[in-house]
Amino acid sequence: MTDTMFKSRVNGLDLSALEEMVDDVRADPARGIVRFKVKTRWTGQTRSETIVEGYELGGAQIGRRFKVVADEPSELMGQNSAPNPQELLMTALNACMMVGYVANAALRGIELDMLEIDTEGQLDLRGFLGLDESVAPGYRQLDYTVRIGGPATAEQFEDIHQAVMKTSPNFFNLNQPICMKGRLEIV
Repeated sequence: MTDTMFKSRVNGLDLSALEEMVDDVRADPARGIVRFKVKTRWTGQTRSETIVEGYELGGAQIGRRFKVVADEPSELMGQNSAPNPQELLMTALNACMMVGYVANAALRGIELDMLEIDTEGQLDLRGFLGLDESVAPGYRQLDYTVRIGGPATAEQFEDIHQAVMKTSPNFFNLNQPICMKGRLEIV
């Protein structure tokens, strides 16, 4: 019998609910299909607002409403009113991996004392500005450091780290090419 059987919550996660979700998806894989969607609208200069209105889980529509704002720094022609798209990309990566570290630790009965992820990348504006076709407009590499602490061995934390790199959707998305199917509508 593990310590997790005696605790209903580890790292703020309801272990019974987590295990029930895993069992549900194992029993019926269609219950594990999740579809996310956002709508982004230009609001002037380099600023945009993205609206999240809900998502689909296992065929059921679940409503929620959030607004995410993006802008560029003044030096990049923005108003410096919000994080830029690159910072939001790294935020999405870190947040996704964070869930993985917290959940994997919780499932192992490890109560985390701290968890931080620092991510950085370098772009060359010549690619974005179309000044040099040999320069990529995006990242060739993102560097990240995970700092994690709690009552676990180095081997347990390494096992969690490997599990996150194997299962994090956004780590997966950024660590390999993704087919982008674009469609232009003139209005």
